[in-house]
Amino acid sequence: MENAIRNAIIKFEQEFMGRGPDEVRAFIVRDLVVVRLKGVLTPAERQLAKTVEGVDMVKRLRQNLIALGRDKLCEQVSEITGAKTLALFTDIDVQIGERVFVFTVDRDIHVVTRSKSGPESCETR
Repeated sequence: MENAIRNAIIKFEQEFMGRGPDEVRAFIVRDLVVVRLKGVLTPAERQLAKTVEGVDMVKRLRQNLIALGRDKLCEQVSEITGAKTLALFTDIDVQIGERVFVFTVDRDIHVVTRSKSGPESCETR
């Protein structure tokens, strides 16, 4: 499930933001889905981030773009997890080029995991 969320975020970033991140990690923790993206800035954004005004400009632009794509992101997380997405929180650190998404959902998510020595088990993380 975490891999499916990771892939959905990568696809969203590629289609909606114009490029994909260098690295994405997704974690499910009870009723939260946390996604960390590294290397999200375009070369132009990296240049802008060299000034205080540019940092603010990039943050506002990215926040506005996410606001436009918020419904699509929440729908994708709901489809993958089977839980209703209640909210999406996000922030970007323009200095290091990382973004974090935190989705809250209406219940704890049970993740199917594979043990190396045994069958699948269902656990709440």
